[in-house]
Amino acid sequence: MKGLKICLIMFAIIAMTGVAMAGTLQDVRAKGFIQAGVNGDLFGFGKADDKGVWRGLDVDTARAISAAVFGDADKVKYTPLTAKTRFTALQSGEIDVLTRNCTQTLGRDTALGLDFVQVNYYDGQGFLVPKKLGVKDAKELDGAAVCVLPGTTTELNVADYFRANGMKMSPVVIENTAELAKAFFAGRCDVLTSDASQLAGTRAVAPNPQDYIILPTIISKEPLAPAVRHGDNQWKDVVNYSVLALINAEELGITSQNVDEMLKSKDPKIMRFLGVTPGNGKALGLDEKFAYNIIKQVGNYGEIFERNVGVNTTLGIERGLNALWTDGGLLYSAPFK
Repeated sequence: MKGLKICLIMFAIIAMTGVAMAGTLQDVRAKGFIQAGVNGDLFGFGKADDKGVWRGLDVDTARAISAAVFGDADKVKYTPLTAKTRFTALQSGEIDVLTRNCTQTLGRDTALGLDFVQVNYYDGQGFLVPKKLGVKDAKELDGAAVCVLPGTTTELNVADYFRANGMKMSPVVIENTAELAKAFFAGRCDVLTSDASQLAGTRAVAPNPQDYIILPTIISKEPLAPAVRHGDNQWKDVVNYSVLALINAEELGITSQNVDEMLKSKDPKIMRFLGVTPGNGKALGLDEKFAYNIIKQVGNYGEIFERNVGVNTTLGIERGLNALWTDGGLLYSAPFK
């Protein structure tokens, strides 16, 4: 009898946890905003400007989710997180969604109780070095002092790379991104390793950006994607299709500038996507114009990429893998039907 009571109590706890986890959409609607975990120190992806306005590709991803849920892209509050605290913040419910240059891996998908959605930036790990070192390739870094963030795929990747190539390294491990960059620029290490996008953002805020180069060597695959708590399927769908809406709009040629005109289109795909033909919104538990609101207020993926990290920004990043599949990239949206 005692064993039965224990089982019933455990079942009740599990059931209550499931209910709590399954209600993120309802929770964010009740409080009136989305709490998004972001980097906080990464120019071009997640950083507040001098006026306190949050900007970046990951910030715009969070704004797209807000536009889908509320019809207002600015109902987001941002929590700056380190690589060490990001997963705990999501697991504990401190944040509703993690949009912080985070690599999807099997271990994180399974062991951490997280679900990743559509990749919003395909990346790879590289190396940032001072030009004065005269280094042209990562295989010339034997014996180097390497600045690296702890608790990241970066830390494991660089150790594997040096070991596989019979090289030695002296790791300089600092938890905070901004402090790690300061250590590198102060000469505490010879090289800074991270995702190439993060290296571009770090170099952009260097005292003298022209004094540093990103080596051409890429040592890993880093599919960066927003993450939600495991078990909340509706919220995962909302976040996933908010990101996919950015990509699908670019595929369809819909931009923030022409989206109102596109409402008049007779193309069935465009009519479904923009909610002229209803169904998609109801399926997600959102307004039928959720995709329209995203594109009108935030733009499509190409617009977001170009204004935050593109070739005409300080970062100067080419689309590359983050181009549409029709342009040789990896971006490809599931059909909105």
